[in-house]
Amino acid sequence: MSLAPAILWTEDGAARSARWHSENGTPPPLRVVVAGDRITADAAFRLTSEGTALLWRGDFQNARQLLQALARRIDRKPRKAASATALPAEVFNLYRQAQSQRTRTLGLLLLPFGDDYRVPLRRAPDVEQACREAYGPPGGPFVASLRELLGLIGAHEWRKKGIAIRALDGRRIHPHYGVFAPVRGEYVDLVATAPLPVGCDLAFDIGTGTGVLAGVLAQRGIARVVATDQDPRALACARENLAQLGLTARVEVLAADLFPPGRASLVVCNPPWVPARAGTPLERAVYDPDSRMLRGFIAGLVAHLAPGGEGWLVLSDLAEHLRLRLRADLLAAFDQAGLKVVGCLNAKPVHPRAADAADPVHAARAAEITSLWRLAAAG
Repeated sequence: MSLAPAILWTEDGAARSARWHSENGTPPPLRVVVAGDRITADAAFRLTSEGTALLWRGDFQNARQLLQALARRIDRKPRKAASATALPAEVFNLYRQAQSQRTRTLGLLLLPFGDDYRVPLRRAPDVEQACREAYGPPGGPFVASLRELLGLIGAHEWRKKGIAIRALDGRRIHPHYGVFAPVRGEYVDLVATAPLPVGCDLAFDIGTGTGVLAGVLAQRGIARVVATDQDPRALACARENLAQLGLTARVEVLAADLFPPGRASLVVCNPPWVPARAGTPLERAVYDPDSRMLRGFIAGLVAHLAPGGEGWLVLSDLAEHLRLRLRADLLAAFDQAGLKVVGCLNAKPVHPRAADAADPVHAARAAEITSLWRLAAAG
């Protein structure tokens, strides 16, 4: 049986250790020093830039302010710029490298957690519920990054508040920690407005996440929907949301890698849009190494379509603008899988980053189109 990773440090002249926790799978830092309210932001920035972690023993709110100060210093630091002749993929890779380094550096401000997820620092908030939602029942003291904790707190607030979905008559979807939130409404609207196949009484929602698309399909009058996912958090999230929407009797949520057994008149999939490695659990909804889920859906679709049925592939062309995937390759994959395109609906994203000229990949985001490809068996 493998042991949980441990973090080691020296404090008051004695060697100390604690269980290490990182949702990203980041290994425990090798160099750790104890820090408190007297450390300056410049000193903290120098240490964390060198890879030294700071185990915080001061005031919790001061730690939050220090994290903000570190972020400002990172953002002011000149980044390696792409050459004028760099391809879009090179620009994107440099951007991702910078973001990854930023995440690693900010993740080096650490907090101690006691039993029942209590943070033993002055002015520390009660984070027990946020931690239970993300981590499950407590398993004893541990150390984790402040940045991760703030992510848990933010996810807890999103879960409480929820996101109003126009296609569900304004009712709310409540995302769980680590499950992609449907804040980009254009893909939901596409599924809500595309013409349903004639006589559609069974649909599959592949990679359901929060369950939002399964809910929309049921809202449109489809008698039975089977929603699949392989992430336990997504499965729990979808079941909770569909229960709150009163759709449990019509939507079945199953653990599966892509397809459930059988064939359906409609098979819907909104896979990760960018073929790149995910750096965090949440990024797995956006980044899919080697387009594994996209390729799997396309390759297996014909075998799961009922006669006269359609597959709806919801996909952004951002990867095409970044030259990470070619439109010709996507169309060739359809052809090789025995599929034909019977229609395509497009929507222009309206999220703030599409209009942010300071974004290193602004040109690609500004040109992005989200499409719903209507696919049918070619034979």
